[in-house]
Amino acid sequence: MCGIAGEIAPGGDRPDTEAVGRMTAAMWARGPDGVGHWSAGRVALGHRRLSIIDLSDAGAQPMTDAELGATVAYNGCVYNYRELRAELSPWYRFRSTSDTEVILKAYDHWGDRFVEHLVGMFAIALVDRRRDRVLLVRDRLGVKPLYTAEVGGRTRFASTLPALLAGGGVDTGLDPVGLHHYLTWHSIVPAPHTVLRGVRKLPPATVRVFEPGRPPRDWRYWQPSYTRRPEYAGWTADDWRDAVREALRVAVRRRTVSDVEVGVLLSGGLDSSLVVALLAEEGHRPSTFSIGFRDHAGVDGDEFTYSDAVAHKFGTDHHQLRVDDEQLGTAVEVAVAAMSEPMGSHDVTAFHLVCREVSRHVKVVQSGQGADEVFAGYRYHQAAVGQPRHRSAAVFREAFHDDLAHVLTPDRHPGTDLSGDLVADHLAAPGAETALDAVLRTDTHLLMPDDPVKRMDNMAMAWGVEARVPFLDQDLVELAAACPPELKSAQGGKAILKDIGRELLPTEVVDRPKGYFPVPALVRLEGDVLDLIVSAVRAGRHRGLLRPDYVDHLLGDPNGHVTKAGANELWQIGVLELWLQHHAVG
Repeated sequence: MCGIAGEIAPGGDRPDTEAVGRMTAAMWARGPDGVGHWSAGRVALGHRRLSIIDLSDAGAQPMTDAELGATVAYNGCVYNYRELRAELSPWYRFRSTSDTEVILKAYDHWGDRFVEHLVGMFAIALVDRRRDRVLLVRDRLGVKPLYTAEVGGRTRFASTLPALLAGGGVDTGLDPVGLHHYLTWHSIVPAPHTVLRGVRKLPPATVRVFEPGRPPRDWRYWQPSYTRRPEYAGWTADDWRDAVREALRVAVRRRTVSDVEVGVLLSGGLDSSLVVALLAEEGHRPSTFSIGFRDHAGVDGDEFTYSDAVAHKFGTDHHQLRVDDEQLGTAVEVAVAAMSEPMGSHDVTAFHLVCREVSRHVKVVQSGQGADEVFAGYRYHQAAVGQPRHRSAAVFREAFHDDLAHVLTPDRHPGTDLSGDLVADHLAAPGAETALDAVLRTDTHLLMPDDPVKRMDNMAMAWGVEARVPFLDQDLVELAAACPPELKSAQGGKAILKDIGRELLPTEVVDRPKGYFPVPALVRLEGDVLDLIVSAVRAGRHRGLLRPDYVDHLLGDPNGHVTKAGANELWQIGVLELWLQHHAVG
């Protein structure tokens, strides 16, 4: 829920409240239900509200507790806020029924380690006036974003990158490291970088503390071990299946915490179908939403057969959205405008369109995002099965690494494979037992926050919709990390989820080839979409970013060059150019 913004000024300076106001206004779509501002001393905060819990004015933000001398602005949801409130109530008086107020009391009670008690998704800016300190906090899996920028010695932060740009004064030159990541890891730019030199991201599971006279300091408060744990040593495959099923049930139940209706994005795949089935076990018959496109060039444009079967079995209020190719050119432009950072995945536009439909019915949806990374669902995970631990970097590079950076002009290329080195270091770090453990850890904790997670947040919040992801529940992820990798990788991937699915779902939903969110007209570029991409790439020649000979090569054969992930190279470069041009940066 919501969008946050703020500025921390140095020394005795006052914050630029007008800049914070501009940043807050730029996030209207994330919080159409209200706006709030607060300023004291060297800090200013702004907040756009999407009312999900405690719909009254008592839940408005920024929220100040005068007795505690603390103020908070936050984006997200603390799913265990009722339990925490009960735990804290002997020591504190509550004036609202919101999860926001629980954050303030938890900080006062537990200090900086309050975040370890929170179960949920969140980006938090907390001001402790008594000790003259500010905390920026991001949730464990990076479900909620938090961008930062240094402007004239001041630290600014916001839920979106464009909001920081609206504040003014940001260095908008292209970041060579972020650009290399974008072109190498299929448009993924891991924290702390972005494609802009002046904007950074707070990494997931991180607390950043600002105190007078000291540089900001970060500490990471969570990182599960991808090793076998002694408490599970005697477990059978059946024990693991039952434990994962119970953990997923709890994760889904947690994400029903809301004072408004909670729906489901139902693609028809295994993951979202399991969410619907487990909600049904809890007595919920949610609104469900599916999207499909026209078949194109031999590629099926929808999975309605499967989503309809699930909706029928569980009696959901199902909404089916069909999109014609003629709508895609405009839809792509609008989706790019909604991106905090350029994202080359074909399904971003699909998520944008389906969330528009969702916004007409509900404010909150659950989604199956994250299951593939956590439970080894991708084809390239299979390459790591049975490999020795020291081979993890080589295996991952062979399966997933693309050297699209060769399209850069020599003066824009960093000269070394920075992106490959980053991933290799992550894969080699201790705390992962097998090659597949290391690959899944890297996928889940380094790459995923800036691919499916960012995609989901950006496209849902563009329509004032909060998307919740039960497969990224902290307890479920910790359990899956300890799970023997063969129980995840068997059956072509996600074996343990497929076994659970066979107990709950129509057979045809489980035992079928893995599908991807299909947008056929974006797989093979033609018509209005091709014209849009070609025009953007040609218009971007002036910036001297891409080698002219290679650009001509791509334009001469628009569909002849495909990355290892199956993406069209021209599409990925075109999305980057569209985004840069929309924001007039780079």
